[in-house]
Amino acid sequence: MKRMLHVLTGPTAVGKTEWALRWAEEQGAEIVSCDSLLFYRGMDIGTAKPTAVEQARVPHHLIDMCAVTERSDVTHYVAKARGAVDAIAGRGRAVLVTGGSGFYLKSFFAPVADDIVVSGELRAEVAALPRAEVLARLTELNPGGLGALDVANPRRVTRALERCIASGKTLAVVTDEFARKPGAFADWQVQLTRLDREPQDLDRRIEARVAAMLHAGLVEEVRRLRGEGLEKNLSAALAIGYREVRAMLDGELPEAELAMAIAKNTRALVKKQRTWFRTQLPAHRVLAADAVRIPSELFAVS
Repeated sequence: MKRMLHVLTGPTAVGKTEWALRWAEEQGAEIVSCDSLLFYRGMDIGTAKPTAVEQARVPHHLIDMCAVTERSDVTHYVAKARGAVDAIAGRGRAVLVTGGSGFYLKSFFAPVADDIVVSGELRAEVAALPRAEVLARLTELNPGGLGALDVANPRRVTRALERCIASGKTLAVVTDEFARKPGAFADWQVQLTRLDREPQDLDRRIEARVAAMLHAGLVEEVRRLRGEGLEKNLSAALAIGYREVRAMLDGELPEAELAMAIAKNTRALVKKQRTWFRTQLPAHRVLAADAVRIPSELFAVS
């Protein structure tokens, strides 16, 4: 029988953190974060990172893994997550994964990265090519066609060419091999629950969350992180909350409009998250966060 891994997700501000803590306390579990911004030390307020008090309630993993200047990706995450999950299970404890970073979340249900190694030299060589030539070379290497590749997306075309050159295989073969590759957690049984709320309720929570972040010192946090090299990591620098404060500090956004801008962009993110959860995740339970009364209700009894 496969071991059980529980996953709790939902859009930003839905209330995942508190329910995850309560379920983990009740079940004697440890929490594995699935939020791509919680990796970074110092990005605390703008990410709503679990506080020191909250982390003291339940052991947490994959939080504060690297400096804000370091880049992380899904391959790195999967390796770290697998190590954390195995270690928790080895201690005889339950595992709860929680977070809302879609692509990282998908790694618990399906493969998300292949094993093709693209060297820095090859990546630089392809990056130096004109866009039209990248597509021309990819087409030449794939006489049977490019399948469902979005040729209007230059990043995807570039990555496809890199992988074809590095592997010596056509895109069709690479795609087929990837589709047959087992996921990193294929030997686990995964239970997935998604929390949600009515739009007006979530909007109120987003506005309250933004106000609390600004009161807690989000602007000062961004100033400090800039001094540590925040802009060297675009995925961190462009995160909601951080990009708006940067714009305000640079005189591109009036301070009076800061909270409104963060809330607006957070609502747009929630819309994207909901679409992603619906279309990219396997069948799962959806619960109204305000209807849950006790932690055991989060996951169906198997």
